[in-house]
Amino acid sequence: LNLNFKTKIIMRYIITILFFIFSFQINFSQNQTIESNLSGLVLEIGDTFMPESFVKNFDGTRRNCETIIYYNKKGVFNVGGSIVQDPSNGKIVANEPGKHEVVAVCVDSRNNGDRLSQTFIVTVNYSKTETVKLEVSDEAFKGSYIPITYKSVTANGNERNDLMGNITSSNKNVVNVDSNGLLKALKKGDAIITVEVDGVKASKKIKVKDSPVISLDISASSNSVRTGDVVRLSSKMLDKRGKEINNLNPTYSFHGLSFDGSSSASGLIKKNKFVADVPGLYTVNANFGNITSSTKIKVTDRDIKRDIVQLGTGDVFDKHTSDAWFFEGVDGKDYGVSGTFFNGQAYFWDVSDPTNITKVDSIKVDARIVNDVKVSKDSKICVITKEGASNRKNGFVILDITNPRDVKVLSEYTDGLTGGVHNVFIDNNHVYALNAFGNPAKFEVVNIEDPKNPKGVGKFELELGSAIHDIWIEDGIAYTSNWRDGLYIVDVGNGIAGGSPSNPVAVANYNYKTGANHAAFPFKSKSTGKFYVILGDEIFPEGVDFFAANETTGFLHFVDFTDLKNPVEVARYELPGYGSHNFWVEDDVVYAGMYNGGLRVIDVSGDLLGDLYKQGREIAAFKTGSPNGFIPNNTMTWGSQYFKGNIFYSDFNAGIGALKLLDTKPDNSNTMQFTTDKSLDSLFGAKNLLELFEILASPPIE
Repeated sequence: LNLNFKTKIIMRYIITILFFIFSFQINFSQNQTIESNLSGLVLEIGDTFMPESFVKNFDGTRRNCETIIYYNKKGVFNVGGSIVQDPSNGKIVANEPGKHEVVAVCVDSRNNGDRLSQTFIVTVNYSKTETVKLEVSDEAFKGSYIPITYKSVTANGNERNDLMGNITSSNKNVVNVDSNGLLKALKKGDAIITVEVDGVKASKKIKVKDSPVISLDISASSNSVRTGDVVRLSSKMLDKRGKEINNLNPTYSFHGLSFDGSSSASGLIKKNKFVADVPGLYTVNANFGNITSSTKIKVTDRDIKRDIVQLGTGDVFDKHTSDAWFFEGVDGKDYGVSGTFFNGQAYFWDVSDPTNITKVDSIKVDARIVNDVKVSKDSKICVITKEGASNRKNGFVILDITNPRDVKVLSEYTDGLTGGVHNVFIDNNHVYALNAFGNPAKFEVVNIEDPKNPKGVGKFELELGSAIHDIWIEDGIAYTSNWRDGLYIVDVGNGIAGGSPSNPVAVANYNYKTGANHAAFPFKSKSTGKFYVILGDEIFPEGVDFFAANETTGFLHFVDFTDLKNPVEVARYELPGYGSHNFWVEDDVVYAGMYNGGLRVIDVSGDLLGDLYKQGREIAAFKTGSPNGFIPNNTMTWGSQYFKGNIFYSDFNAGIGALKLLDTKPDNSNTMQFTTDKSLDSLFGAKNLLELFEILASPPIE
């Protein structure tokens, strides 16, 4: 650099000062630690514990922290098994066994809010087994396998899943137990089966009878189907007199041969239902004792792939885009609204021409994040959420969008929502706002008949340590997603349980092992009449980095809620390597935002069973990222909405956009051919790799 002497001296002086400041800040953090009675803590299931922590200075002196916050890493988003912890005082309820990472964070207002954190490992032990619950039939038939289940139960009623039982038979000639713990009835007689777990035993006597079945004939509802089609199996069994036996059920199994020599047959049998993942010829068997019957089922490809094209985009590259909502305005034109991260903005778009999406207005509120946006059915009111307000008055803002080109703030609501509103829903002049990170988690119900004067009228609250993330309302029923607590179905006006907006009443609950229920969408199948709720996982296995690409995982759970009291998870859509966010269902088609997996269109017609992705039920896919995005070339499809024949979406890194699903099928004729980069096309005139090699290998032009 050509700098004069004076400039060099000034720059050197500035650099020296910055160096000392930086070094001081490093030493400041390096020479202080948090010490706590959490260190080496071991608890038993059911114990409670109140932590005490302090800051230890480099010279060995101690001081109390002005503000200290506690959380456990597994429980930040209430994902999976974790202890319950009150962030306000750190109180631990040891309800989950295992090793838990508890973080203590000291916030020092005297040093511009500097934060000092320390992670402590807290071990929670299982209690000893007190009883063993044994479930096995007291009767069996010769030649059949005997189902058996057992559970280890501790003194405080918790079930253990970490112990294997030792299963024995008092008469191995009657009932044999193999090395895998499977029971088989060999001949007529009695045997006592004993299961020992953790030194505790449970026993049951089994009487083995001769099988009454002498013939068995299997039949299928169809012997020629597509992948993903559910086949119902039935069997006719006769006794020695030729009389049909109706009170016994055979065991069904299958094997198959794929039509593609490079893949293997794959499918699922559940009770009397069979579904195939891969085209091929399948043999389905029915067994009862030593009697077997078989039938063949031919399975062809589902063949539902369709082209999907981008119509237009509403680019947002300088910040993250969150949720979006699309609607017909009072003036008859089509609009959209989207939220953002970092500076509390929401954008309004004219999407009347999806090929020319235009930003028409914006609104800025005191928040770091506008995570969710919703519009009333009459298109006059929009509600946007607030998280990270500078004055900690989080909540939601009510907007007049009668003219989306001139949006006006009507009011703001913050009562009971200081933990930050993550998601909202508008239903019948009420806003349902989630205090997502409060403790306990809840949704507040706010009457907005007078949108300038919103009034809280009710709330639905979960227990301490729970969390709530999303809410969707249809026909006076709220479907709330509660991470490890799963789905709650709540009457907020339907009347099925006497609920109302001012008196929400829980109707049903369903949770599952992944413990990451992030969003839910109810729908009634047009083809079968069954009622399903889709539950989506949101999992970031490596954590979240807002300024880099992130890894996601998780899948969509399809739960049959036709009988609200007995929900049954029947199917999944799991896109390998990608997790889910928000989704939409229209006419037995799911439009799913699968984060870095893009926008996915899924056929959910007919009965659902097994893995829908493996079955070829995916109609189309589109990566929504942009080379110019906030994180370039990184797709993070947040959500989707089917609106007036088009698929609108929001992308975390790119803004919003519109897609069109075409009637044409993808042209796969060139799938296995190599093509050149466009720059090589223009440079060499090669249309494919073979032409490029020919050009490069040809003699030079004289």
